Amino acid sequence: MTVFACAGCGAVLTAPLSEVALPVLAHGRYGHDLLPALMDPGTYAVDPEPSGPPWRRWSEIDPDEAAARGVYAPVPALSFGPPGAVVIAPGDVRGTVLIPDRCDGYCLGLDGRDGPNLACAGCELAVATRIDDCSFWQAIRLDPRTVRRLPGVRPAAPVAGWEALSGEYAGTPPVEPPGFWSPLWEAAVGAALARLPAASTGAPVTVPDGPIADAFRHALDTLLPRDVRPKTLALAGPGLPGPDGDIALVPAHPRTGAIWEPPGTPDAVPLDFRVWRYLAFGDDRVPVPVTGGLPDGVRRDESPPLLPGWPFRPDREVFLRTLARLPEVRRPWLRRIYDRMREHPYGHPF
Repeated sequence: MTVFACAGCGAVLTAPLSEVALPVLAHGRYGHDLLPALMDPGTYAVDPEPSGPPWRRWSEIDPDEAAARGVYAPVPALSFGPPGAVVIAPGDVRGTVLIPDRCDGYCLGLDGRDGPNLACAGCELAVATRIDDCSFWQAIRLDPRTVRRLPGVRPAAPVAGWEALSGEYAGTPPVEPPGFWSPLWEAAVGAALARLPAASTGAPVTVPDGPIADAFRHALDTLLPRDVRPKTLALAGPGLPGPDGDIALVPAHPRTGAIWEPPGTPDAVPLDFRVWRYLAFGDDRVPVPVTGGLPDGVRRDESPPLLPGWPFRPDREVFLRTLARLPEVRRPWLRRIYDRMREHPYGHPF
């Protein structure tokens, strides 16, 4: 377990935390309501990319300079703030106060546009940025320039191996109880979808029937041509048979971010573990009571869950952000896909 402290006076600024991979939702926005926390309580993640002001428009940046920062296609603007912000849940911050003249936001809260808006209560050094405006996942981003990591206050929990992860992380269904598509699914599929054309080298991708087809088939059929020999997509990972496709859709470890390596030689495309687990093992059965049970194949006599009234759509912004950071996007055919999706935001497949 790790705590973070003010680099100015040494005051402790966080509860004890365990490191996890940066969530796929970290740079996304959703709807126009107040959203819950991005991070689970007691966890932190490090964002390797620069964040916060100053910002520079794409027209002001040399393409080679952008490529050196890991961005290979035009984006509206790039942050030239510090890399390595530590992202935590708002409830895990300690000993900070708001900086009143840095509390601007878009609508109902703070969006961090003016840089760090939280100061250490002890020495008034700006140490973090709180983000809680509508459409943003609530988070505290600790400034790596003014916050330092203290030695572990108690041993960190061991990182579970692939086979043990199922006991820690359940699969996330694609539909939330109110009858809306899960934003986690939209973001996770958007990120994986950006990598699939590069993995296919421009060939069409055949998707097996079932939930994986519901999530990926329409978008892939729209993005990729159909006049060359297709490649096949297969779900692969711990607990599943060996992949039998040209491209394997595999889980990313939720603690370390490591990608499961399929046996053989198929190209691997990572997917958020909770979404992958549902695709691999989830079903739509209604849970039975703890005591007793029902025979196999028998379902309870209950109303079916609410379902969305519109087709599933991957998150377009996550798709574009991910694709812009793949070196392969410099290939002309893939750049055309990127430009088409960027210039026509309301077209298929989004």
